[in-house]
Amino acid sequence: MRYFDLVLTPKHNGIHPLDAELALLAEVDRDALLHIDAFGDGTGVLLYRLQGDKDAVLDAVADHESLISYDVLDVDAENTFHLYCHVHPGEPAGTLMALCYKYALIIDTPIEFTDRGGVLVTIVGTHDMLREALKAIPEEINVSIQQVGKYSPGTRDMLSMLTERQREVFETAVDMGYYDIPREVNQGELAETLGCAPSTVDEHLRKAESKMLSALLRTTDAEDAG
Repeated sequence: MRYFDLVLTPKHNGIHPLDAELALLAEVDRDALLHIDAFGDGTGVLLYRLQGDKDAVLDAVADHESLISYDVLDVDAENTFHLYCHVHPGEPAGTLMALCYKYALIIDTPIEFTDRGGVLVTIVGTHDMLREALKAIPEEINVSIQQVGKYSPGTRDMLSMLTERQREVFETAVDMGYYDIPREVNQGELAETLGCAPSTVDEHLRKAESKMLSALLRTTDAEDAG
């Protein structure tokens, strides 16, 4: 089995009409898509982890024409919640899910959102099936292959779990000595180099560190169990 880490960037900045609506909300960060699936009748489900203004999300989705039903689940983290949506068929999600079924591919969640309107997704399958599926992706979806390798459940390369921007900020921090002892730069200096606010640097670093440390602990636990 092989995996392809892909950045898929739809023309309209959303993998589904409802997703495109969420992408427009300045008050909300689409942190991850924890689950996605399609049913035989063409409808599908999306399970998000979101950060920000819950009321703004509900106002945007409650009367959306593609929505069948929804539910909101609070989590312990501040301003973070899960959004479950049962939706009518929509593109390009419908086409992408059909390709996964046609070529017997596995979508390895969570799916991360990039800062440029795309999604970072890991697709698992045989090498030949993966190649054929890539050829069949519609032209209106830009495809960038980030990484290819042998698939081992739970042990993906940690950096591949980050969004493009998280990886850029994290790698810049490492290169400039942010993690050296003593530190060579602070978050303000990183922000100046990256062209963003110090609070943005702090947010990206915290998310990157959390993802990689969690993956490291899961891998260590699996190795100990083995």
